[in-house]
Amino acid sequence: MNRRGWMEKYPESVRTNPHELYFLKMQRNRDKDRENMDGSNQSKKKLRVCVATCNRADYSKLAPIMFGIKSHPDDFDLEVVVLGSHLIDDYGNTFRMIEQDDFDIGSKLHTIVRGEDEAAMVESVGLALVKLPDVLQRLRPDVLVVHGDRFDALALATAAALMNIRILHVEGGEVSGTIDDSIRHAISKLAHYHACCTRVAEQHLIAMCEDHARILLAGCPSYDKLLLTHQRDDYMDIMKSWLGDNVQDRDYIVALQHPVTTDIQHSIKIYGLMLDALLSFNKKTLILFPNIDAGSKELVRVMRRKGIEQHPNFRAVKHIPFEQFIQLVCHAGCMIGNSSCGVREAGAFGTPVINLGTRQTGRETGENVLHVRDADTHNKIYHALELQFGKRYPCSKIYGDGNAVPRILKFLRSIDLAEPLQKTFCFPPVKDSISQDIDHILETQSALAIDLGGTNLRVAIVCMKGSVVKKYVQPNPKTFEDRMGLIIQMCRDAMKDAVCLNCRILGVGVSTGGRVNPQEGLVLHSTNLIQEWSSVDLRTPISDALHLPVWVDNDGNCAALAERKFGHGKGVENFVAVITGTGIGGGIVHHNELVHGSTFCAAELGHIVVSLDGPQCSCGGHGCIEAYSSGMALQKEAKRLHDEDLLQVEGMDVKLSEPITAAHLISAARMGNSKADAVLHKAATALGVGITNILHIVNPSLVILSGVLASTYQPPVQRLISERALFSTRGTRVVTSHLEEPALLGAASMVLDYTTRRIY
Repeated sequence: MNRRGWMEKYPESVRTNPHELYFLKMQRNRDKDRENMDGSNQSKKKLRVCVATCNRADYSKLAPIMFGIKSHPDDFDLEVVVLGSHLIDDYGNTFRMIEQDDFDIGSKLHTIVRGEDEAAMVESVGLALVKLPDVLQRLRPDVLVVHGDRFDALALATAAALMNIRILHVEGGEVSGTIDDSIRHAISKLAHYHACCTRVAEQHLIAMCEDHARILLAGCPSYDKLLLTHQRDDYMDIMKSWLGDNVQDRDYIVALQHPVTTDIQHSIKIYGLMLDALLSFNKKTLILFPNIDAGSKELVRVMRRKGIEQHPNFRAVKHIPFEQFIQLVCHAGCMIGNSSCGVREAGAFGTPVINLGTRQTGRETGENVLHVRDADTHNKIYHALELQFGKRYPCSKIYGDGNAVPRILKFLRSIDLAEPLQKTFCFPPVKDSISQDIDHILETQSALAIDLGGTNLRVAIVCMKGSVVKKYVQPNPKTFEDRMGLIIQMCRDAMKDAVCLNCRILGVGVSTGGRVNPQEGLVLHSTNLIQEWSSVDLRTPISDALHLPVWVDNDGNCAALAERKFGHGKGVENFVAVITGTGIGGGIVHHNELVHGSTFCAAELGHIVVSLDGPQCSCGGHGCIEAYSSGMALQKEAKRLHDEDLLQVEGMDVKLSEPITAAHLISAARMGNSKADAVLHKAATALGVGITNILHIVNPSLVILSGVLASTYQPPVQRLISERALFSTRGTRVVTSHLEEPALLGAASMVLDYTTRRIY
């Protein structure tokens, strides 16, 4: 939806209030659900859901679920319990933001025992266990929703499990580097149902013998709100309200560092070095107070000893509303510390992050995160700031796609309260469980593939099996701006359809003509078919608009990648793919890797010279394979024969209004036209000589011909290799590709290969 349409659709009161906008979205989803409900569903008993929140961080993840539950009063009764640091003055009394979000808090439990050591955390868990039974006995929820890995959440899960209350654990299965790991996994063992964020987390839960049928791969709920509301027009007002009137977009730092309870002294050291580096770096910095874990008071003392609260470059705060915090992270020049926000939410904006210490060790991260595991002086952290500050990275959706809440609500509706409460574990271990579900994994993981042709622009949803689930085709506009606008709009349409088709989009792959730098996502020099594509950055605008990682490569290389993943090249270590179409192109796979060359000019197979005095090629040279064997070269020869009345033979019908093409030449040759046959023989010989040269250079075990001319060229090329190639290469097979969409499949394979390599 464009900006004008968005403003017309929503009234002023909604546009200026992100909570109301999000709630309105939930209401529309509810209305859709009502339309699809039959009589039996309408009569179903409402599910009593209790959501328990302990601190500002977990509320940012639970709030979208709470809004979703509240927007479906026919299906759910919502109860809210608040405990932990929400109720402490030093941490901003953040329970007030829950009340401001118009939630009725059923119970407030003061459960924090003040102190700064490990014993205080244990006593807080004990105090919560003393107080929770009365609350749960009074509320009698059907399901208790618990988030994450805090010690307060462990008390909640323990009390609910012992009181025979079903537990839905949000964000289980993840890995980090502190005691949080042990707490998180302990909660997972107590929980009956799981809503996890990533495929890796899902596999971890399966490996922990959790029932796969009770695990939902939902994504992070905060992404639903984050992706909906982070682009606000008032972001400059928010920045100025927290950092002063002189602050500029992407010219400040957000710092948030928590203690690591298993190594408090190391946490204190790293925190001090971080502050020293920030003081030396001399940029506006918004620093948040640490959480309530053991060691937090000591971190605050370090901050005060260094005069951070009085320093003109710093603004130290205890709490920032989530919607405003999103804006501040989105527009920051860098984020530093060890908060999970840095490795999770910041990736959705491409904000550069410096992750300090071991607190997030093991978490999945995007390329925007630079790790500083340890340091003895502030110099290493200062150097990291120099490397990261002001950069922008492709947007990452490792932790969510903005559709977590609808999945979780659907999951909650599916809970059968008549099922036995006693949870069961799946033995024997994980290998069998994974194999039972591999078809589901292959079907749902998908990529958006884009093929930038000279005539048409094509976008497709491609699943892991190589099936084109849905394809979209539009004429390619003439200008760069129009092309980019159409690409993004077609991709957005495909992403909407993907939700209905049960396809999880992992990223975007782009296949385009010309010379491409795939590392930067740049089209360096394009073909004559697509004008104005010179030194064009395709990755950044697409990634920024769709919040997905983007890969870009040459169409010939994409054809080779398609063969490697889905075609004859699967399992072949060394092969060459040759495209025979309007032009001649291809790709070389050597030792299972695509060859790009030092200036990304490798595998320009169409411009291998096979004759020093041959016809002129589109590249400006003479005697290239493309000048003999491409569709354009054959069309040129067909027109010449036609103009000389040498093309048609008896039984061949050529209409006056019909343009002469290479297909007419091939048809005439098959019907006995010796002139046409001689042209085809010369073209096939040129291609065969060129491929023979390739065999003598890279020595592949297989040559794959694709494109409209592949079946015509395959027999003569195979024959010429057997006659002219060196003896040791004469046995190289030449086959015709069976792939119908090599460019789209190759573009998709860039996404699917990278993401599965990351996940598995």
